[in-house]
Parts: sequence; structure tokens; C-alpha cells
Amino acid sequence: MTDSSAPPVPSGATAFPTLRTPSGALPADAPAWNPQRPGSMPHHRYRPAHDRVALPLADRTWPARRLERAPLWVPVDLRDGNQALAEPMDTERKRRFFDLLVAMGYKEIEVGYPSASRTDFDFVRHLAESGAVPDDVTVSVFTPARKDLIDRTVDSVEGLPRTLVHLYTATAPVWRDVVLGRSRAEVHALIREAARHLMRRAGERPGADIRFEFSPEVFNLTEPDFVLEICDGLTELWEASPDRPVIHNLPATVEIATPTVYADQIEYMHRHLARRDSVILSVHPHNDRGTGVACAELAVMAGAQRVEGCLFGNGERTGNVDLVTLALNLYAQGVDPMIDFSDIDAVRDVVEHCNRLPVHPRHPYGGELVHTAFSGTHQDAIAKGMAHHAKRAAESGTSAEEAPWEVPYLPIDPGDIGRTYEEVIRINSQSGKGGIAHLLRTHHGLDLPQAMRPDFSRTVQHVTDSTGRELSHEELWDLFRATYITPAHHGTLTLESWSTSETAPGEHEFTCELRAGGQVRSRRGTGNGPLSALADALRSAGVTVDVLGHAEHSTTTGTGSPAVAYAECRADGVTRWGAGWDTSVLAASVHAVMAAVNRAGAQTR
Repeated sequence: MTDSSAPPVPSGATAFPTLRTPSGALPADAPAWNPQRPGSMPHHRYRPAHDRVALPLADRTWPARRLERAPLWVPVDLRDGNQALAEPMDTERKRRFFDLLVAMGYKEIEVGYPSASRTDFDFVRHLAESGAVPDDVTVSVFTPARKDLIDRTVDSVEGLPRTLVHLYTATAPVWRDVVLGRSRAEVHALIREAARHLMRRAGERPGADIRFEFSPEVFNLTEPDFVLEICDGLTELWEASPDRPVIHNLPATVEIATPTVYADQIEYMHRHLARRDSVILSVHPHNDRGTGVACAELAVMAGAQRVEGCLFGNGERTGNVDLVTLALNLYAQGVDPMIDFSDIDAVRDVVEHCNRLPVHPRHPYGGELVHTAFSGTHQDAIAKGMAHHAKRAAESGTSAEEAPWEVPYLPIDPGDIGRTYEEVIRINSQSGKGGIAHLLRTHHGLDLPQAMRPDFSRTVQHVTDSTGRELSHEELWDLFRATYITPAHHGTLTLESWSTSETAPGEHEFTCELRAGGQVRSRRGTGNGPLSALADALRSAGVTVDVLGHAEHSTTTGTGSPAVAYAECRADGVTRWGAGWDTSVLAASVHAVMAAVNRAGAQTR
């Protein structure tokens, strides 16, 4: 027997047995409006970023700056991104990706880690031997600070017109202690010896254009004075100059702090690097905290001139910073990203093919659903915004494609990146009358009267609720036709034939053969217009009809364009909407009234 007096077991206790609902005592200083309780997860194991990172900058200036020009973008998809793939790219996929990057306008591309695998080495040789690299594109290759690996890397770039050799070593304390087992001085000596060796090897090829880049891996967890010591020494060793600068790339290898901390670190380096005009300050943010894009944007505000990342953010763990989002964020602010995204779907298709990873449907700018609204309020705002945009463009004598863009919920014009407006509004059970009307107008030329829209919206809602799926614009048109147009021809009352004439100024006559209950009878009516005369003819058959509202328009331009008419009628006390479709406006209007009468269920007496 169960104890009916026992309190019910909370559903979460049985539905999710592996979860531990926070149940600690409320903090003494918790406000009354916040009932959250302490949890049992061991958060004490982790140190705050401010305990792990030296923050020497107290007089930051970057918050007052604006992003007004694009940095030098450097896609690392073929190296860093490739290392994160379960199935690394072969030469064919790498070449497809490389050609995409060139076509989009990237001028510096990291293409591989030649000492890591035969596949990477062979791809660099493929680029050198195939002539695939344009004269204004610099190929970057990646190497650890080891002589034998540097040798193989330099061997791989033989014959390339412009090359950047990217040298790296981890410098953060936990990496020095746990991974390398070396002191600060030993790590610094290792880096300088590798840098000297790289410079000697490059000097053996006097005709080759080889430049240098250095990354203090895990820069964001390294002591700032140590990074400055290393970077300033390499700037001098590599004989950097304003016309041949060295690149110092400062990675947020593992995100551990807010983007503001990274920006402070970058501004500190920007302000303290020696021979600053001979240094290109670069950043390489990862996305462990989900703030890689913010880190990159604030870093550029703080003095970075170059950004390494991947298209759509592929990379180890949660990825490298996303170059698509960064570039289109600038674009949305009126800044030329200097990279072409005019066919975002073509870019996404290549990236998905080469990476064998899908781009999330909600990924900023490039996802399949990012320009799509299902919500009724959103759809209404977008539909009104699109109509307003077209009107303003026409009034100013500017094409809609060139007019300033201000449409609710759409930060950029989907057309600018090759998207069609079919994707902007889609109809499901969450949709509203504005979105439905927008699709019918855009694809089928119907401009539903405002008063009719709620009526059709309820019909659509019934279908989407019962089916649980969205409706295409073709399905909307089919539903509209079946609901409002077809009843004129297949209802209880149908016109076998009809004619109308103006018998005197302001006086009209309507004659017809009316089928009702299987019988056809001649009917005649008069009124001050064709529709009032039709109502009078129906009244002679025992049907009381009042035309409460009426509108019509052509659906396209040009001679012979179909016309559509809408009529709201009260028949025998029941009010319904109907519609008609014909090349004749009058015929469409007559059909609209008959459809409304049949939908009202009127019967002859």
C-alpha cells in the first residue's frame, strides 16, 4: 500500500538520475529574488584567471578604439584546422580548400606542417611544383623549434615564390614544467638556437623570399616579461626592418579568461615590443570559453594587425577563431573585410566537403537557418522591414541592392552573401500572419487584406499544429486556394453562367443561372454595382448576403496578368472570407463573393 500522505517525488529525481540538483544552503548575502543554491560540482579545483595570469596593464586604452579596417587575415585551415580532423585532408581536398581561399582573396595562407607527416610535406611540394600559388600570395609553413624538423620544413618550400616559416615553442610555466621539463632560460636558449638555425638555412637560398614568424605557444598563460624578452631578441636576431618585418604571433592557445584579459595582454605587448615598426603583431585565439571571436576583435582594437583562424572555426577542442564571423562582423559595421563572401553557401559547401564536418544550422552568417524566422512576431517585423526597404530605395532612385540596409532581425542583407529571400521566412506552428502574407506576396503575387490575414493564419496554424511540420510557400498557396478559391466552384451554390451590365448611371443588373440543391434556376438582381447586384440576385434565391469588404489587384505586371479578388461577406448571419482568381477583375470578384457565401454555408430556400 502506498502512503498517499507522502509528498510526491520531484520529477527530476527520477527522470535524470545522473544529475545532482544544487541543494546547498542559500548564501547569506543572496538577494530574495535569487533562489539558486550552491551545487556539488568541485569548482574549487580551478583557479581564477587573475591568479594564473600576470596583468601588468592598468591604463588600458583599447576600449575607446573602433574597428575601422580589416586586419591581415591568415587562414590556418590546412594546418591547424587539419590537425583537428578525424580524417585529415588528402592532397585533393587540401588543393580544393587552397583554391577556395585564393578565390576569396586571402593573401597569406598557412598550408601545412611539413615535418609532421608525409601528406603535409607532399602537399607543400604539390603547391611548389604545380604553379598553384599566385605571385601575391604568401605560403606559410609550421615547424617546432627543432633543427631536424626545421630542415625538413625548409626543404619542403623549395621553389615557392613567397614563403613564411612559422616557428613555435610552448612558453607557459605549466608547459615548461610538465611538457618540456626546462627552465625559462633553457626554453629561451632553445628558441634562439632554433631561430639561428632557421636563419642560416634561409640564407642558403639567396634567391628565395623567406620571412619568419614566431609563436610563443600558450602566450596567454606566459609571463609578459618573458614573452617580451624572447620576441625582442628574435626581432633583433632576424634583422627585422619596416620593409621586412618579423611576425610575432601571440596565441590564446587555451582560453582561460575573459576577452578583456587577452586584450590587455595584447595592448601591453603592442606598447612594449622593441622596434615596433618592424613587427607585425598577430593573434591566434582559440574558443575554449566560446569567446574566440570577441578575443580577436578586442585584440585588434588593442593593437593586433593580423589574425590567424579557420573558416567557420574548425580546430582543436572547441576550435580556432572563426574568420567568417570576424569578417562579416566588420561588414555589418560598414567596413570592407577585403574577403569575398558573396556566395556563402558555396564557401560552406567546400569547407564541409574538405573537413567532412557539418556547419551548424545556426552558425553565424553561414548556417542554413541564420536568416530564417519562424516566429510570427519576427516574421511580421521582417516583412514590414523588407517592404519599407524597397519603398525607400524606390523613393531615392536607388536599387534595393545598393540602398542602406535597415531591416529588423537581419543584421546584413542575405542577398549580399548569395542567399535568397525564400530562406528568410518559413512557416510552422510558431509563425504568424505577417510571415504568411509575406510568402504569398513574394512568391504568388497575393497581397492579402490586413483583415483577412488572421483568418488564413488560423487555417495555417491548424494544419501545422496537426502535422507538426513546416509548410513551403507552394503548400501555402495550395492551402489558400483550397480554402478560399475552390469553394466558388464546388460549393452548395454555383454559377453555371452569369452576366452583368450597367443599365443606367449607377445602376447595374446581374443575371445568372444558379445551381442550388441539384437544380438550376435563372436569377436576376439589381444594385449600384456588380457585386451589390449579385447579392440581390442571391437574395431572390433566399440567401441574404452583405458584402462587408472587397479588394482586388493584379498578381503580375503586363497584359493578361491574372487578377485576384478578396471579399468578406455575411451570408445568413455567418461571416466568411472568399477569394477569386481570373484574368478578369470582375470575374475574380464575383468568384470571391460566391466562395465566401459557400464557406458561410448558406442554403437556398
